[in-house]
Amino acid sequence: MELFGIYHANGGIIGELAYAFGKVTGRAKCELCDITHSIAWKKREWKNLVSKTGIDMKLIHLNEQSVKMRTFTSGKTPCVVYEFEGNFQELISKADLQKCHGKVSIFENILIDSIKSIPEFKKEG
Repeated sequence: MELFGIYHANGGIIGELAYAFGKVTGRAKCELCDITHSIAWKKREWKNLVSKTGIDMKLIHLNEQSVKMRTFTSGKTPCVVYEFEGNFQELISKADLQKCHGKVSIFENILIDSIKSIPEFKKEG
């Protein structure tokens, strides 16, 4: 089972600059970006969460998704999904990410509770 956090922004220099401009002008919003980053750098709290929990979640941008993932996440980003046996399932919705208000601590609670609810995780874990 693999976890993926999908940003609602494109990667690369142009994508990053476009998102930064959109954020400043109020035209771009990515709740997952607000959780993991402050300005352009990963938050210390995010790094601590990853270190503390050992949860391996790949963070990817819209233009970095596979075709299959892009099809699944279309209209749902930002979100957290997991892949099990070649199929994607949504783990944390955009609405749940909004409830975090950019706080890593709230995201951590939602993430851990969500992971515990995955039947496949219980089989693997």
